[in-house]
Amino acid sequence: MRQIGACWPGNPVEPLPRIYYVLGPNFAKATDGGVAGRGFLRRPENGLAPPATSAAKAAHFRSRMARLPFGWAQGKRACPDARGEQRNDKRNGLRVFAEGYFPVSWRAKNMTSRNSRMGRSRRVGIALLVALACVAGIAQARFRQPSEEYQARRAKLRAAVDGPVVIFGYTGHEDASEVALFFQEPHFYYLTGHDEPGAALLLVPDPSALNLGGRPGSPFNEILYLQPRDPKEEVWEGPKIGPDDPGVEEKTGFAHVEPFAKLKSDLAELTKTYKNFYTLLPPKEEEGYPHLTNWSNWLHDALPQSNVKEIALALDAMRQVKSAGELVLMQKAIDASIDAHFDAMKTMRPGLFEYQIAARMKQIHEWAGCAREAYAPIVGTGFDSTVLHYSALDGEIKDGDVVVIDVGGEYGGYAADITRTLPASGKFTPRQREIYDIVLGAQNAALAAVKPGALLYGPKGSLQQIVTDYINAHGKDKEGRPLGRYYPHGVSHHLGLDVHDPGDRTRPLEPGMVVTVEPGIYIPEENLGVRIEDDVLVTKDGYQILTARLPRTADEIEKIMAAARTRPSPQP
Repeated sequence: MRQIGACWPGNPVEPLPRIYYVLGPNFAKATDGGVAGRGFLRRPENGLAPPATSAAKAAHFRSRMARLPFGWAQGKRACPDARGEQRNDKRNGLRVFAEGYFPVSWRAKNMTSRNSRMGRSRRVGIALLVALACVAGIAQARFRQPSEEYQARRAKLRAAVDGPVVIFGYTGHEDASEVALFFQEPHFYYLTGHDEPGAALLLVPDPSALNLGGRPGSPFNEILYLQPRDPKEEVWEGPKIGPDDPGVEEKTGFAHVEPFAKLKSDLAELTKTYKNFYTLLPPKEEEGYPHLTNWSNWLHDALPQSNVKEIALALDAMRQVKSAGELVLMQKAIDASIDAHFDAMKTMRPGLFEYQIAARMKQIHEWAGCAREAYAPIVGTGFDSTVLHYSALDGEIKDGDVVVIDVGGEYGGYAADITRTLPASGKFTPRQREIYDIVLGAQNAALAAVKPGALLYGPKGSLQQIVTDYINAHGKDKEGRPLGRYYPHGVSHHLGLDVHDPGDRTRPLEPGMVVTVEPGIYIPEENLGVRIEDDVLVTKDGYQILTARLPRTADEIEKIMAAARTRPSPQP
């Protein structure tokens, strides 16, 4: 590999260098160098590989890199002096395709006049080892739980309906961009643990109804349908699981695995016994790729005389209560996200840009094994702190600002969702601390109400009403009005495979549910927004704050930021 661009912004804190690579005929080399000019990056795909000696190996390497879950610039500037990766290397006509995040500790202090051949080789070797270790550590987007857990979920769902259930996984064509990574449809993954494209699941309440064609092992009440293997495609994408593979039953956790092409005829056979069939139906207007619409139409065509009903309500209710295995994965996502928030507290300085804080946090997520961000990072300074889902991340952090940081990683498919509000200078002004303490008081009041049977939304006593009443009873705006008008959003949502896990938010809380508690006050005319968000497990006796390791009080935050200013700039 040849490095053709790197930069280190001239800020009080030295962010991670952004390094751009091209494939050369022998991509084992890397050189130091900078590229002038200002530019923007797409989401990069990162990784290193051993030398290649043929165009075929280079093409295969490109395809493998497109699947690696590294790097999430997401259209933001890497640094003031970086060109975007969409350019060609004029020396060999090869397209720049990858960007790397590396610890700045491997950057020697004498990168110019004393860059000897030995020094360069040592840095390259270290970089290769670091990158290869990172590839080995997070090669999977999701980490499968024991097959018995998925089997129990399927059995529970079968018992809740009076007809077959058909759930379709994503096809892999939902995003046609070159940087797309495959992530499975969450409901399908929840029931199967299968993380490859083009699959379908069929569940049948009565196994005798699926004694189809005298197939070995029939009758049975669940089938996983897989696409046939395509050797030509696997040259580019790597091996997949096929329906005829030896040991496919053990790999998938299904006693019966069939080619996808048999699904339609199996459904036709089941119409002799069942009138009702269940699937995930699309909303009135489906946003993005019409996955639910396409497969709902396919199912209606396959079952023209049957009733196709919604299964989402039953499935969503199951997903709201987390298993012990799910909680382990969620805690890993939360711990990585907490580490990233600590880094933000220690790194925060006036003069940095919002995207620089986010970039460091994303790198820490990935280093800890997160496959991607749980949602688009929110880092908003000054007026941007009052924009609830601010995502531009192009503002400069200025002295006297507060900075709302709502950033969480996804580990093993499960999301974290954490928000802290920091003073850019390291110390809150009296007005900022007043608003901060009101938000913290509202959060504490809501947390005290979390227990089985409590309501997130609804009448007096719900968490939403508790927060609203608290905010209205404490503090005023510049016109002397209550602050409730500056609290425009809900207090909570469920958390899991989706950052906003589906399900009825008016359902009373139960042990095993994981919810956020996130009050906020946003006063645009004062350029002052404050949000504090934590992830909370409902227990049989009350609650457990899964994010408790991350301080919440203004005093604790100021202490961490002050301590960071007495030490050398932190390095991830």
